[in-house]
Amino acid sequence: MPTEIVNHFKAAILGGQPSQIGLWSCLADPAAAEMLSTTGFDWMLLDAEHAPNDVRRLMAQLQSTSAGPTQIVVRPPEGSAVWIKQVLDIGALNLLIPMVDTPAQAAQIARAVQFPPAGTRGVASQTRAGRWGDVPDYLSGARSGICLITQIESRTAVDNVDAIAAVDGVDALFVGPMDLAASLGYLGAPSAHEVVEAVEHVASRAHAAGKPVGVLTVDERQAARYVESGFDFVAVGMDTMLLRREAAALRRRFARESART
Repeated sequence: MPTEIVNHFKAAILGGQPSQIGLWSCLADPAAAEMLSTTGFDWMLLDAEHAPNDVRRLMAQLQSTSAGPTQIVVRPPEGSAVWIKQVLDIGALNLLIPMVDTPAQAAQIARAVQFPPAGTRGVASQTRAGRWGDVPDYLSGARSGICLITQIESRTAVDNVDAIAAVDGVDALFVGPMDLAASLGYLGAPSAHEVVEAVEHVASRAHAAGKPVGVLTVDERQAARYVESGFDFVAVGMDTMLLRREAAALRRRFARESART
């Protein structure tokens, strides 16, 4: 029987629910994504900007995580209309677009997630996004189920944050502290005072415009601060870092044991 597609992540961040706690996934593997989606995070990002993901791998991860409660956000490598079209067609509902510096960029991206005549998205209904034709009125209703998040990660973007947040079709903003730190002259230091001030400024301006805002930090104390200060969705870890850290810690423990014998 045809089923309406509901975006629970979008409903949560727009509906004033408590901060949605997320995980960054860069392993680009369906089994790893499926396992991580069972660990209780509200949302998880599949990264194709800095991880070796392509469209087919992303679709496999969307399929492997579809049965669980964790909501999936996909970050393509760029905000081109081609990438946006392909990621939407494979069933992604939540898009995080990197390196959005100007309202003109944001407006172009917003048009790319909307079918004509309001937008420029290429039209196809027999795709995974529309459950292969099983969703009634998919073409007319698709946009309401999509959450478009623009990423603020440069000094220029911070300067333009009010105009970007005001763009019709931008559903939420997200701050990328690593690139923002580099842009502000603090390469590799996302916890620098000026960077944190800029992150919190973006959050303030986003909320003033009525838009949810998110952020990523692997510093747990900083993550707690962002949650307490009212960020709507916060990524608090990264799968590659967690795997390496725990593996290295395990090896160190057994190295000490070996030294005693």
